[in-house]
Amino acid sequence: MRRLIYGMNVSLDGYIAAPGGDIGWGVPSDELFQFWSDQLEATDLTLYGRKLWQTMSSHWPTGDQQPGATPAEIGFARRWRDMSKVVFSSTIDKVDWNTRLVSGDAVAEITRLRAEDGGPMDIGGASLAGAAMRAGLIDEYVLATTPVLVGGGTPFFSALDNWVNLNLVQTRTFPGGVVLNRYETRR
Repeated sequence: MRRLIYGMNVSLDGYIAAPGGDIGWGVPSDELFQFWSDQLEATDLTLYGRKLWQTMSSHWPTGDQQPGATPAEIGFARRWRDMSKVVFSSTIDKVDWNTRLVSGDAVAEITRLRAEDGGPMDIGGASLAGAAMRAGLIDEYVLATTPVLVGGGTPFFSALDNWVNLNLVQTRTFPGGVVLNRYETRR
């Protein structure tokens, strides 16, 4: 069975994007970017909701060709292009870069993918991750908390029907006061 991991940069008040989708407050340091790049390298499959897919696919297909791209950005872009991805959306009809589109029941498909043999899966996008959280499918949460209050926007956690008990498995600090916490779901 594969592990499903939900991780993103998050503001101290719990948002992954400020009002209007602004993520400028969460630009990672080189060290934090390398952490996320290493996470991507260890990932077998990434699951995206439409909004995050559109953000990622607008930059990373050519991220390694951008002026001033760092070695970490070049490696991330190449890995991102080559890795298997699934996008869940009922409003788009085409995806590229080694990606499959699913327009049906996201929870059923994530459950099926999770039951397969293989390496870890990452899930990104607040709505998609929220559905997986409510279904009890997420095995690990990774929060890179930035010391900023954005006051609203897109929350990292969605409303849940039941508590989810977690075990802290890692804490790490990064430049700029960012604190990373990894939690496993207690089953």
